[in-house]
Amino acid sequence: MADEDVVLLDFWPSPFGMRVRIALAEKEIKYEYKEEDLRNKSDLLLKMNPIQKKIPVLIYNGKPVCESLVQVEYIDEIWPHKSPLLPTDPYQRAIARFWGDFVDKKIYGLESGKVWSTKGEEQEAAKKEFIECLKLLEGELGNKAYFGGENLGYVDVVLVPFCSWFYAYEKCGNFSIETECPKLIAWAKRCMEKDSVSKSLPDQDKIYDYVLHLKKVFGIE
Repeated sequence: MADEDVVLLDFWPSPFGMRVRIALAEKEIKYEYKEEDLRNKSDLLLKMNPIQKKIPVLIYNGKPVCESLVQVEYIDEIWPHKSPLLPTDPYQRAIARFWGDFVDKKIYGLESGKVWSTKGEEQEAAKKEFIECLKLLEGELGNKAYFGGENLGYVDVVLVPFCSWFYAYEKCGNFSIETECPKLIAWAKRCMEKDSVSKSLPDQDKIYDYVLHLKKVFGIE
């Protein structure tokens, strides 16, 4: 495959873009990475995602695919013979999709941002609900090596990017995720042993610096 067949429009701290990077790395697909300035979006981004105007956008043979959960499934379907991400069993696929949706709505959608962007009682409530959601995920993981079983799978790819933000959450919220969810952090460390993950995720200190920058921009001190 020629490198120019696959292009990813992305922004380095985006956990959604990280999902796509991991999935492509698992499949050993070469691609062209294009970093976007979200304050000055490129013509290509606006052309390829005119409805939402958001990253990430995966472009394959000139055709755009938007939304990271859709992109990960698309990658798994287009390149099915290497490192399958979704289970073959329809029921297990449905369960994986449920947890992928849970991550988007609960880990990202509701509380994680409030952990670093609020103070006082609101922050404490956010931390409590955030940990409760992580514990539900920890329960689903159980004693398995990965959510996908013995191999990295769809839910792992969907969730593990947020682990690069955990350090920032902990620093801003003054709490320890590992103390509350040791099995989940052990899973995250196991994932980070894979090159497809470790080389796709930014350094946690860099994410923390970015969060501090956001706090200044939004006047959250």
